[in-house]
Order: sequence, then structure tokens, then C-alpha cells
Amino acid sequence: MTIDPLLLLQAYAIGVFPMSDDREAEEVYWVEPKRRAILPLNGFHMSHSLSRTLRRDRFRVTANRDFAGIVALCAQAAPDRPSTWINGPIEQSYRQLHALGFAHSIEVWEGEELVGGLYGVSLGRAFFGESMVSRRTDASKVALAWLVARLRFGGFTLLDCQFMTDHLHSLGAVEIAQRDYLQLLGAAVEGVPLGAGAGVLSAGAGVAAELAFAPLAGEAATGSPLPPILTESGPLSGHAIAQLLTHTS
Repeated sequence: MTIDPLLLLQAYAIGVFPMSDDREAEEVYWVEPKRRAILPLNGFHMSHSLSRTLRRDRFRVTANRDFAGIVALCAQAAPDRPSTWINGPIEQSYRQLHALGFAHSIEVWEGEELVGGLYGVSLGRAFFGESMVSRRTDASKVALAWLVARLRFGGFTLLDCQFMTDHLHSLGAVEIAQRDYLQLLGAAVEGVPLGAGAGVLSAGAGVAAELAFAPLAGEAATGSPLPPILTESGPLSGHAIAQLLTHTS
């Protein structure tokens, strides 16, 4: 059984999200952390090694090219993560949100192999990161760098990372009280027609998500050219992303 898309979006709008105990678990429960990890969009930490990886375009990066593949990869067990919280109902629920335009993925490829990436939910000017995965060194860091750059271009104001980890902290994430998080969240989703029932579903994810993800997927955003720093060398590249984040972080 999947979670109703409108219920899922309404939960995000008040700072709540679903999890399960295990990949094979059938039940889903709701979580509202007392301390929240966020990544300030002007505070991404670009290490020298990550900058080199980006500038060399070691990986090919896409968005919304294989959403189902990223969720499935995040749900897989690995030596460093023997169990995950993404069960069947959660996986199907986010695939529904993706079909409606509210869930997005960034994929990292080595040749034709999907080796990392992330996925999450957009609502207004907030992006809620759900999970990221790496099957090659720095693959998830590359995905996050691309995400931050594109969210900034789209006018997003909040990147929610849910729980703090050493990995996220090294990339610039900070932990704040739930009360402070809710203030940021309220400003980010202001104007989203959640009180209008299914109106939010028919309205779509909004301009911010269109700007942030359509260009990365290889589609021009109507009436909104990309910044020169991202187009002066032709197609989007890791070099452009590294340059943007290095100059403005």
C-alpha cells in the first residue's frame, strides 16, 4: 500500500516525513526530529579533492533520468549499510510523487553504470533530501554538489538533510532546533496551496523546481536562461559546477 501523495506533501509542509524499520518491513511510521540537519545553500564545503573530481568530469551527471533506478540503488544493502529504511511502500510512494513532478533524482554515471546519486522531494522553495548513495568514491558528493548548484539557480531557500551524519557535516551541513527549522520551512513553502486539497497536485511543483531540474535534465527552462558561468563552455559540466560553488560559497 502506498502513501497518498497529498498526505505525503502535507506532511513535508509541517516538518514530518515517513520511514520504515527495514527494507523488508511492511509498516511505515512518521518522524519529526527534534534536531534537524540542513545544508545552507551558500555554505557547501568544496574540498580540493572534490573540486578536482568535478573539474575532470570523472562522472556523467543527469537529473530525473532514472528516478526509479536511484531509489532502488538507495534501497539496496551494501557492506557499509547492511539494511535500509526504504521499504516497498515508501519506494512506490516516491515513484508516484516523481510522476506528479514533486520528487527528483540526480544520477551519477560511470560509463553506462549508475554508480551514485540522490533523490528527494521539492515543495515550493524547499528541497527535502531523502537518501543518497555512492558505489564509487565521491559519487554522492558529486551528486550533492550538482544539487546545491541547481537549487541555488532555481531560487530554493531550504535544503533539508533530515539527520546529521559525519558525511553531511563534512560537506557543510549544520544542525538546528526543530523550532528554527519550522520557521525556515514555513517561509520556503509559503504560498503553496496545500489547504486547497488536491489543488497542489494540479498546480505542480512550481517554478523553482522547473528551473532547478529541467535544465539539468537537458531541457531549457522557458524564459529563464542559465547563468553564463554554466553555459559559457557549452553543456553543463562538472567544471562549471565547481567554478560556481568555489566562487560563491
